Formats: sequence, structure tokens, C-alpha cells
Amino acid sequence: MKHVKTHTLAGAIAVALGTSLAGNAQAAGFVDDANANLQLRNFYFNRDFRDPGAQSKAEEWAQGFIFKAESGFTEGFIGFGVDVYAGVGLKLDSADDRAGTGLLPNSYGNEGPGSYSEATAAGKVRLSKSVLKVGGLMPKLPIASSGDLRLLPQEFTGASLAVNEIENLDLQGGQLREVNYRNSTNSEDIRATLGGSSDRFNYLGGNYAFNSDNTKIGIWGAELEDVYEQTLFNLVHAQPVGDWTLGANLAYFDTGDSGNQPLDIDHQMKSLMLSAATGAHKLWLGYQHSDGDTAFPFLAETDPYVANYVQILDFTRADEKSWQARYDINFATLGVPGLSAFTRYVTGDDFAVGNREGSEWERDVDVSYTLQSGPLKNLSVRWRNAMVRSNATRDIDENRLILNYTFALK
Repeated sequence: MKHVKTHTLAGAIAVALGTSLAGNAQAAGFVDDANANLQLRNFYFNRDFRDPGAQSKAEEWAQGFIFKAESGFTEGFIGFGVDVYAGVGLKLDSADDRAGTGLLPNSYGNEGPGSYSEATAAGKVRLSKSVLKVGGLMPKLPIASSGDLRLLPQEFTGASLAVNEIENLDLQGGQLREVNYRNSTNSEDIRATLGGSSDRFNYLGGNYAFNSDNTKIGIWGAELEDVYEQTLFNLVHAQPVGDWTLGANLAYFDTGDSGNQPLDIDHQMKSLMLSAATGAHKLWLGYQHSDGDTAFPFLAETDPYVANYVQILDFTRADEKSWQARYDINFATLGVPGLSAFTRYVTGDDFAVGNREGSEWERDVDVSYTLQSGPLKNLSVRWRNAMVRSNATRDIDENRLILNYTFALK
């Protein structure tokens, strides 16, 4: 278990950065190519469960501080560097009967501590156009994408290797050993959404881009040891047609058992997202089929690479078919720079709820504005509203208000 106390946070950052920078003062690239920033994230979360059950709503307010620093590489045939992450979460408002939003380390019935913190670092080595990292990682890959939808991001401990020696070919491989979930300071085994956990998630794959980078194909393989193994085939294409850009993103996951889990996993996920954009406007149409006797398996709290993983629901129940319609608008081209919004509607059915057919839908509205000038330039405000109606879970009305401000420290 890893417990990082708030009062040790500054020391952890200073030691990690100070030691590395001092020891490499002669290496201009290490310092000159470094960057560091501190993000202030203020997050209000309100989820109304629409009935007078044991918990009628989850509502909390919290302040997060997210520090990230990435060095460059020392000069020479082999370059060395370090990446550092530290986070602090402060409770601004909560109560026993409203806890459990995922912002703070608590649950319904216990609002938990007033603060929590975490810190990690990764050493990195560069040889030619390949980079090996060992330590704290936040992967953003189709087969495993670290979640960042609450106060502090999810981070893993492990090793990753990125190989870019061949033009247009991006190869990735690695092993994740532990995870620090978004509202926790503990490092623990990696859980799957269907149940089961392991201290080894192995992955290997990559993308190849061609057609002037308008087309990209990807093949990925992964195994959460003794839980499930998964293969992903992916195709992404963008096609300019006059004033329009047409897009398509196709993903196919094939998932099976890996070990002695109680569930018999045999699942095929088909996901398709089409888009058409012109000027300030973008239209989307998505389809997803979660084809199997179980729900689609993926790493808990990560962002799965499927079309209909949205604000509250993911539409990945066994045999569920779902459709999405979405509209985005960027008001910059209409004279209001910094303002953007989208709305979407997703409906799913054809899954079982006991002895009856299940159905559900989610409607989202998302509005963001970033200040363009003045003393608070680059302060962003985002309002996320969602409504869920389902015969498989509780009805939900939800609002999230998120303020972000990032200081560039280097």
C-alpha cells in the first residue's frame, strides 16, 4: 500500500526534480526541453437518483491541485530523463448522506477525510526514436487509457516502451503492475469491470498511418493476467470533401478468458463512429454492439475505446445494441472565441433485465468557455449536464461544474 501524506508532497516534488536537475546540469537538453505546470481544478458534482431510496443524491464539491513535470533528455547516444506527477485533493463540501461521487476517498455513509494526496515519478531512457519509461504512468492508448473524469487522474505503476523507428509506424508495449484509482492514495492490483484483479496487465500493439496521415490502422493485444485477454482491430479515416471533412472510426474487440474466473468470457465488441464537419459545426453518428454473454470487459475506471462510452453510461451490457447522435458547435467562427458546446443522445436496448427486455437512454449537454484575455486568461469553465432513464438501473439527473486553471511553471 502507498499512502502519501499532504505535508510530504512538496518534499517529494523537490527531491525528484532537484536531484535530477542538479545531477544533469551539464546536459542542456534535460533542462531546456523540460516543462512543468500546476493545474487547479475546482469540481462540483451533483447526481440526483430521482427516487427516495437509501441514497437520494450524491453531491460533493472539491478542489484539486495537479502538478506535472517532464524533463528533456540528457545529451549523448543514450538520453536519460524523469517525469514527475503529484496531486492533492481537498474536500470543500460533503456529508455522509451525499458522499460517493468519486471526487474524494469516501463512500455513502462516510464522507471520509478532508484531504488526500499522491505522488509518483517515472525514469525514462531514449535511444534513437525509442523511449522506455519505468515508474508512474498515465497511458493514453486504445487498449488502455488512464481515466481523468474526476478530481485527480488515475495513474499506473509499470513500464512502457514506445518505438518510432519506422516512419508512420508507432509501436507500443508494456506491463502495468499496480493502479492508483482516481479517488485513492493506495496502489493496488488492477481490477476489471467484470470482476477479478491482477498485478500484471501486458499489452503490445501499434498504429500505422498512411494516405497523407488521413488513414490509420491499429492492431493491439492485451492480457489482464488470469482474468481476460483481448485483441483490438482499429481503423480511423478522415476524408476532405469540399468544405466538409468526413470521418470514420471503427473498432472491433475480441475478448476471452485468461485464467480461472467464475465468468465464462466470450465477447465481441463492434464500435463505429461516423462524423461530418464543416465550419463551426460537426455531426456524429455512432453504433455499438456489445455481443456476448457478459458485459464488455475493460480496466476499471479507464476510458474504453468505444463509441458510446459517455458521461454516465457506457452501453456495454451483454448483447446491448446502442445508437448515438451528437452535434458539436465551435462559436469561435461565429465571433465568440473560447466558447464551444455539444449535445448528444444515446439509446440502447436488446439486453436482458431478469425476464424482460432492457432499454435505456442518456442525453448529455456539455458547454465550455475559456477566457481569452485579462488577468484570468485561459481559465476554463465547463458545465456538463446529463439525464439517464433506464429499466436496468436507477434514473439519474446529473450536473458537473468544473473550473480549470493551469500555471505554466516552465
